[in-house]
Amino acid sequence: MSSTFPNKRWFALLLIWGCCFCLFQNVVSAAEEESKPIRENWAHIIIKGDYPEGPQMPGLFGDVTESLSKLTQRLEKASEDKSLSGVILHIKGTSVGWAKLNEIRQAIQKVRKNDKKVYAWIESGMTKDYLLATACDEIVMPESASLILLGLRAEVSFYKNLFDWLNVKPDVLRVGEYKSAAEPYTRTDMSPAFREEMEAILDNYYGQIVDTISKDRGLADSKVEAAIDAGPYMAADAKERGLIDHLAYEDQLPKLITGGDKNKDVKIIKKYAKKRLDTDFSGIAGLIKLMDLLAGIDSSQRIGSGPRVAVIYATGAIMSGSSSQGGLFGVNVLGSDTFIKAVEKAAKDDQVKAIVVRVDSPGGSALASDLMWRALEESGKPLVVSMGDVAASGGYYISMGAERIFAEPGTLTGSIGVVGGKLAVEGLYKKIGITTSVISRGKNSGTFSPMTGFTESEKAAVTKLLHAVYKQFTEKAAEGRKMKYDQLEKLARGRVYTGEMALKIGLVDELGTLEEAIDYARKLGKIPEGEKFEKLILPRPTSPFEQLFGTADTQSRQSSQLSNMLNLLSPELAQQLKKFDLINLLSREKTLTIMPFDLRVN
Repeated sequence: MSSTFPNKRWFALLLIWGCCFCLFQNVVSAAEEESKPIRENWAHIIIKGDYPEGPQMPGLFGDVTESLSKLTQRLEKASEDKSLSGVILHIKGTSVGWAKLNEIRQAIQKVRKNDKKVYAWIESGMTKDYLLATACDEIVMPESASLILLGLRAEVSFYKNLFDWLNVKPDVLRVGEYKSAAEPYTRTDMSPAFREEMEAILDNYYGQIVDTISKDRGLADSKVEAAIDAGPYMAADAKERGLIDHLAYEDQLPKLITGGDKNKDVKIIKKYAKKRLDTDFSGIAGLIKLMDLLAGIDSSQRIGSGPRVAVIYATGAIMSGSSSQGGLFGVNVLGSDTFIKAVEKAAKDDQVKAIVVRVDSPGGSALASDLMWRALEESGKPLVVSMGDVAASGGYYISMGAERIFAEPGTLTGSIGVVGGKLAVEGLYKKIGITTSVISRGKNSGTFSPMTGFTESEKAAVTKLLHAVYKQFTEKAAEGRKMKYDQLEKLARGRVYTGEMALKIGLVDELGTLEEAIDYARKLGKIPEGEKFEKLILPRPTSPFEQLFGTADTQSRQSSQLSNMLNLLSPELAQQLKKFDLINLLSREKTLTIMPFDLRVN
């Protein structure tokens, strides 16, 4: 017995020592865990460019330029990603319109609603860059940056003196005193009606800017207006006025986010949710993939058998025929044939329960607009319209039969009016030594001759034609909007409105984004809430093969090349020359429902 006692004693001591050692290890491990920095993941997304809308080519070709839908999808993914603590938006200069601006702002705010912080880092910001940044929690600029917040300015160029010098006579008629599409070619300054219209639009846009900054930055309207009047600013001055929150370089953002807390570690995920370009074309599979891309086939996207909402994009100046990228000076063309085929495809698909038309068009051909309107009327599907940056004149024409019209606050819409005419070049021909002999039969045979202006008889005939088109337009608009004709006609007369203004007078039904319009269409199509449905995006984009080798309209490809060259030489000159596309349209279409101006605000 005595021999075993020491063994028991040593065993007990050993057991106690082991327990103490384990306890010590646990304490040390816990201390190490406490001293280890807490990791936070932050998404990094660059915002720059114009973010085109509409179907984009898949894979290698489509991912070169990020579309609006792809940007909002990345923000949507960030809002739902539970591994993220926040998002850094690197704003590098945007050229989006007012509707796209609102779409992006709404997507940013959705991230914030899901309890994620959003920081905006601006290299150097213009007004729209800043309005995007104000949707974020914090605005950061490097001390060397400048904030170009200057308000609004509309500059309209007039070409009458140029035409007088060239001996060219623009002979353009209109219906509606606000239908000022021809004024730059027939006058040397704004008419009173044109000026009244522009003043109202700028007042509304300015009010939207002040209201947005006031609410987002917690500043009184008077302080915002005073800040605009005193701009531009270096970053330090902008911070002093409460327009931004911090001065920091991009590499200092992690420390800014943590507040200098050494127990936190920020990991920034560059190019978050941005699809990488697939350039692996090795082997037979790679060759097949390359051929699919050239043909415009995305093998990764297959349409299932469930319910669908067709989203049809109506983007560009409306013309008869097929759609094309780039007009005479780079204006995209929305062809009636292409659009109608897309509507028919959606109408014949039993799985398509509703149609949403996303309109971003200043109008164009009155005939093409009417044919597109008719196709939508005959589709037999619930129809919702979502207006983008511009949905005016012919763009409004194709929208007016919808069961509900959504517009963005800054959408330009309305412009219910008609214009028609020609350029008479006989004087120019004589000036450069060209003479013309004419033989005619019929009193009005020279109505659309490019040589001379309208005679009194020809002018009366064309005016009658334009009035008939105008009455057709306004009658259909009144029916679509469920208004009395006289009530609608007073709102027409070629006048342009912002979406916010159009809502107040009944030309649109609701202010909202494309996604909100799609959700409304889902309800009309009786797709239960929560049930998954697919979006059928139409029309099919032009394939890379067609872009490389051209379609039947090879002039489009050549024109696009001309446009690219002009943009490289002088973007401002290219923008001026785009206005001459109206002349190109007039040479092909005798009556136009087109917005009278292109409004760009920096």
